[in-house]
Amino acid sequence: MSVKRVLTIAGSDSGGGAGIQADLKTITVLGGFGMSVITALTAQNTLGVQGIHEVPEDFVEKQFDSVATDIGIDAAKTGMLASCRILKVVAKKIREYKIDKLVVDPVMVAKGGARLIKNDARISLIEELLPLALVITPNIPEAEVLSEVKISSPDDMKRSAEIIYNQGAKNVVIKGGHLTGDAIDILYDGENFHEFVSERIKTKNRHGTGCTYSAAIAVGLAEGKSVFEAVKRAKKYITDAIRFSLNIGKGHGPTNHFAPVLQESRRYRCIEALASALQRLKDKKCGNIIPEVQSNLGYALPYACGKDDVVAIPGRIIRVGEDARTLCNPAFGASRHIAAIILTAMKYDKDYRCAMNIRFSEDIINICRESGYDIDSFNRSDEPKEIKAKEGSSLEWGTDSILSRRNIIPDIIFDSGDIGKEPMIRILGRDPDDVVEKALNIYRRLKSFHPHS
Repeated sequence: MSVKRVLTIAGSDSGGGAGIQADLKTITVLGGFGMSVITALTAQNTLGVQGIHEVPEDFVEKQFDSVATDIGIDAAKTGMLASCRILKVVAKKIREYKIDKLVVDPVMVAKGGARLIKNDARISLIEELLPLALVITPNIPEAEVLSEVKISSPDDMKRSAEIIYNQGAKNVVIKGGHLTGDAIDILYDGENFHEFVSERIKTKNRHGTGCTYSAAIAVGLAEGKSVFEAVKRAKKYITDAIRFSLNIGKGHGPTNHFAPVLQESRRYRCIEALASALQRLKDKKCGNIIPEVQSNLGYALPYACGKDDVVAIPGRIIRVGEDARTLCNPAFGASRHIAAIILTAMKYDKDYRCAMNIRFSEDIINICRESGYDIDSFNRSDEPKEIKAKEGSSLEWGTDSILSRRNIIPDIIFDSGDIGKEPMIRILGRDPDDVVEKALNIYRRLKSFHPHS
């Protein structure tokens, strides 16, 4: 399949986090071929915009002609169009080259508060560019300007979307990042509202989110995706880019456009690290620390969100005589239980990404104390009835009940069991080598106490 050609028509951000730079990074990472028509140069960094130099409209037109007459355009997006003159030139060229897959990001204000569009350009945007848009992607302040509706809730977002739709846009995506709670974006297609919800990630580093989001939608449209599917993928992409945002500069740092590629490469490294540590366990014949319900060893990706981001052992680690054996290679999503422990620990310290369960005994607890490990425990009899009734919630509750009252993550968490529940020890650590080293220390010392165990 040939690469899809995606044109960004926007301003340049000298700081590299937004504008043309963010768009081209996004288009490239998502598999498109990025091209640009630069409408303005900005002197800009993470602290704000220090200056704007508009590109003459005849040169904007010349850039457009150069790209369209030679390379061609499968989809396009607009960003910063600072003046009425430039906006009208862009609208003319979009009509001339019959670009029907157009995403309009109505850039009006920078993250630092600097106004990026003149007042007369706002009117031209509504009158000339909106009717050409297959998708428009205002954030809440921009939607308020376009619709003249004060937005403080998702219902307000829907009312605003209807007004903007009636101004000529074929699909309206209002981004809810300025509200509280989950990050809710709403797509209105003239008939139905679709909500795209993600967790709200606490970070000041959100520079370029609007540019990145709209560019990602444009790539999806160029590939032939429906508007719904293009927005859905773009929402996931921008969420990951924010989750892995970069703490660069002294102000609002940029999102991380390389995040999806980075996360995929880390999946391989997580599997490799866990497999290497697991082999150390198997080589030492440490079956004497494997519990009746078997064991597992898990390792999470940085910023893991669910069990599918945690690599573990399908079928668990089993005891065969003195051996610890596995039936399958490590895989992501292989253990709900060990993942629950790790994900809970990561809520309190994102660096604690690994855990293993081993059998409980008083001897092992004493060994842990003598080894200087930080130990804590919870009592299953304290578990609320509604948690007990919910399958798979006990370990998350138990781990959380400990970590919520501590300042640091312990090395060891244990419980003494309950009716139908085997007592268990969990070893926590930063990575598989950390956890396995603790497990092997326990095994060696236990072996010296009970040489025939």
